[in-house]
Amino acid sequence: MSDATASRAGRRLLDNGRQTRAMRWVMAVMLFLTVLAGALGLGTWSAVAGLDSQLAGRMTVQLLGATDPAVRAVVDAVQQVPGVRAVRAVPRAEMAALLQPWLGDAGLDADLPIPVVIDIDVAGDTGSVGDAVTARVGALAPDARIDRAARWLGPVRSFIVSLAWLAGALVVLMATATASIALLTARSGLDTHRDTINVLHMLGSTDVQVSRLFQRRIALDTLVGGAVGTVAAAGAIALISARVQALDAVLVSGVALGPVDWLLLAALPLLFTGLAMLFARVAILAALRRTL
Repeated sequence: MSDATASRAGRRLLDNGRQTRAMRWVMAVMLFLTVLAGALGLGTWSAVAGLDSQLAGRMTVQLLGATDPAVRAVVDAVQQVPGVRAVRAVPRAEMAALLQPWLGDAGLDADLPIPVVIDIDVAGDTGSVGDAVTARVGALAPDARIDRAARWLGPVRSFIVSLAWLAGALVVLMATATASIALLTARSGLDTHRDTINVLHMLGSTDVQVSRLFQRRIALDTLVGGAVGTVAAAGAIALISARVQALDAVLVSGVALGPVDWLLLAALPLLFTGLAMLFARVAILAALRRTL
């Protein structure tokens, strides 16, 4: 069969207007949900990386009722611990400003017993360095409270990692559903246009040539619908990102998409189109060899 004949046949195969529009809308919805799930996964992994790099090596020491010489002694002792990169005693005015949303103007009262907080930035093996810092502080201030960011952030990190894995599972599930839709669409077109396919075979068309007609139709519908869904999802992601950044919270500030992440999301319609073409080809060739 000539290419011109194949082209004319291709315009008929799987070219039912209602069916074509339905598949494009289905693919648009599938890609919309897939891109959102992908953005969630990429954003949460970015947040995990931010937590690991910024907060995992942080410690805080709280001293209640400590004098300035006692605070300086603790700071000097901690600075001498190998692996400690920086030590900073938070000024009382800064602590009062942090407490003001809960205490109001009472937080500015000089007689209010506000604990002295010392921020410690640890490098290297946070476990061994943290133990050394705890020993030094405990020797100078037995009543001091020492918190390790990695300890209380552990459950938060586990939760974020679970969200990332869930998002990845959703992307795989959507890809499987897309392949199934391509399979069903191809088989439906095969049944609907069986007489036309018989004529193409009588004209000398091979099974591979017939399957290509289905592939082109399904690829076009998937690509067009996927592009629409991806653009809509990108708009939703941009809106959500603006809302997240407006929160100005430490735990959500790392949930952001970089240029590489956007490129991966933009490639999803192409990947899904290739997947749909592959499954359509396999399904059509298997059906043609079995029934025709």
